[in-house]
Amino acid sequence: MRICLRRREFITALGGAVAWPLVARAQQGERVRRIGVLFWGDENGSVAKTYVSAFTQALAGLGWTVGRNVRVDVRGAGGDNNLLPARTRELLGLQPEVIVTGTIPTIAAAQRETQTIPIVFAIGADPVASGIVPRLDRPSGNITGFANLEASLGGKWLEALPYPHQLCCAPMR
Repeated sequence: MRICLRRREFITALGGAVAWPLVARAQQGERVRRIGVLFWGDENGSVAKTYVSAFTQALAGLGWTVGRNVRVDVRGAGGDNNLLPARTRELLGLQPEVIVTGTIPTIAAAQRETQTIPIVFAIGADPVASGIVPRLDRPSGNITGFANLEASLGGKWLEALPYPHQLCCAPMR
């Protein structure tokens, strides 16, 4: 339970940390802010469109409307690691104020290309074990984010499973 609370607190803090500067700036005028989204896959594919749609809806809930006070630029490498550096530089050329990404290759590509623009990640891998950040509680540099899978949770997943004898050896009635 304690791990779940820490995780929720972390995710809440991350969302607040990302959103607060945007909300504060939105109140200062109607300058259009730029958010870059970097995908490993096809930027026009159904997965990318689904994620970007959910992202822009969440932004709208915070008062950010695409075309009015925020612009979301999406770039993808079509699943080709060789295209990632060029697509990342192309995205950076648009001068986003933050980059949002979610795979190890895209995070690494963004890290190699900029040390000043904030990079926010949401990945399904352990960012510490992957070498993305040195520690979860203090990620360092211009990168932060969260992972929905972490090795320390493995034991909790096992605890949530029914005992093997409950699965195969329960008496028949």
